Amino acid sequence: MTASTLLGSATGSATGPAAPAPGRGRGRIRRLSAALGVVPFLAYLVIFLVIPTLTVVVGAFVEKGRPSLANLRDLGDSAVFTSLANSVALSAVTALIGGVVGALLAYAVVTGPADGLLRRLVTSICGVLAQFGGVTLAFAFIATLGISGVVSVWLDAHLGTSMTSSTWLFGLKGLVLVYAYFQIPLMVIVFLPALDGIRVQWREAAENLGATTWQYWRLVGLPLLTPAFLGSVLLLFANAFAAYATAAALVSQGNPIIPLWIRSALTSEVVLGHANFAYALALEMIAIVALVMTGYSLLLKRTSRWLG
Repeated sequence: MTASTLLGSATGSATGPAAPAPGRGRGRIRRLSAALGVVPFLAYLVIFLVIPTLTVVVGAFVEKGRPSLANLRDLGDSAVFTSLANSVALSAVTALIGGVVGALLAYAVVTGPADGLLRRLVTSICGVLAQFGGVTLAFAFIATLGISGVVSVWLDAHLGTSMTSSTWLFGLKGLVLVYAYFQIPLMVIVFLPALDGIRVQWREAAENLGATTWQYWRLVGLPLLTPAFLGSVLLLFANAFAAYATAAALVSQGNPIIPLWIRSALTSEVVLGHANFAYALALEMIAIVALVMTGYSLLLKRTSRWLG
């Protein structure tokens, strides 16, 4: 053993191991604090999303305490299939109506000043109307266009219509009108960021190259906005497909859409001979909404490449 080795050994035993850098300890504390901040959100997801979803999935495959596919087989019933088709059609129609009208309204808003009174007013109103639903919205339409509604009585008295003897508001046609009431403002809110992302320099560059207004929108503007528009329409579809409270308050007889079938399955003692049939209906809705939201996420990811 050399003298330098002995010296190094003695020095090491005297000073002990090297102490960790102070910055490394502070970094661990910050990461731990950030992780603790996410805990309430994770607990919220587990309680209100994960546990209910697992309950639905397990319940759909259980009947009388035993594994069974009877609940899933009953989904092929003609009445249930008709309600599913009505739900899809209602969601698609209202999503298209809300998408087109909302996109045009959003474009009209975005052409004005970013901090102008018109934009602040429209976005504030849309924020309120997009969340206006349930029993309150159903009552508003019944009081306005129902059998004894103010507008219905006025139209019958002055124009000779038969609104006070018509029950169209309490069927699918009425649901289309009522759903469009909150679909349009929701489209304005979700589509405005995409319109704000269209830069003025892109249009100026197209005009400098000799492009007309139509050529700019056909070759530049619309291709950029198409993924955002389709993603917003898918979001509106999921919003309408999962809506329940408004339809439940407006439609008192029959189950024209799937959410009302689930209500019937939960409130009646036995539906089609299977107590867990509501779980199978909910599982069907979860599968469709998950598929739609997957498409929305893919389109949103594509839009984020140029947005902002």
